[in-house]
Formats: sequence, C-alpha cells, structure tokens
Amino acid sequence: MSTMRTKHTFRLPPDLMTKLSDYAARKGVSQSMIVEAALASHLSPDGADRLEAALARRLDRIGRHLERLERHVDISNEALAVFVRFWLTSTPPLPDNSAAAAQIKGRERYEGFVEALGRRLARGKKLADEIIQDVAAKQSEQDGTQDGDDRQRL
Repeated sequence: MSTMRTKHTFRLPPDLMTKLSDYAARKGVSQSMIVEAALASHLSPDGADRLEAALARRLDRIGRHLERLERHVDISNEALAVFVRFWLTSTPPLPDNSAAAAQIKGRERYEGFVEALGRRLARGKKLADEIIQDVAAKQSEQDGTQDGDDRQRL
C-alpha cells in the first residue's frame, strides 16, 4: 500500500540547510525523511510530553551531579576544618628571633605544596576517591575478607 505524498518547496536559511545536509549524510537518510520526521514530531500531540520527559531526565541527572558535588564540597570543608583545628592546637608559637627564618621556610613549603597539587590535579586523582579506597581497605582488613596482596595494592 503506497502513501500519497504531496510535493512542497521550502526555503531554509543557509546555516540550517547545511546542518540538515550534514545530518542526513551522517545518518545515511534523505533530507526529506529528516524533515518529515521533524515535522511529525513537532506536530504530534505527545511532542510536548516527550520534551517534558526529556527535560525531566536531564534535570534529574543535573540534580544527581549537584548532590555529588555538594558531598565533595562537604568532605573538602570537613577535611580542611579538621586540618586547621589540628594545626592550630598542635603548632606552638614561634619565638620572635625565628619568625624571619620560619617565613622563608614557609614560602618554600608553600611552593612545594603548589607544585605537588599541580601534579596531583594533572593526574586526575581525587581525595574523595582515596578516602573511599582507604575506608574500604580498612573495613576489609577489619572484616578479614581481603588477603595481604590486595592490601598492598591499595
């Protein structure tokens, strides 16, 4: 059974025509099939429902990413707070005659810290991943479910 088709001529802006042509070539279908599918989708009554569902999925994915980001920021904040509290309570004040040498040493250490941080960021290794691995390894050691070779790799 053949469906009767009506010929139409449309004028498209050059940039849209280029996109249509490129898409048709990539997909290996005719430009008219793409235009027909796009019109059918646009004019279908459930088109708005599909768009809403796609947007809802995307918003859900963004929400999960934000929750993960919030968790990582919380971990970072807590780690920094623990470090600062420990440093402030365990570092004695310097005598006045040692302050200049301490500032020079502090600058050297800071430069070393920045270099180490740069290398770490370049490797892509994350503190949160390390914490999860460390906690899992410690828990496995306590449970006795992991042999010595696995512990050495972590």
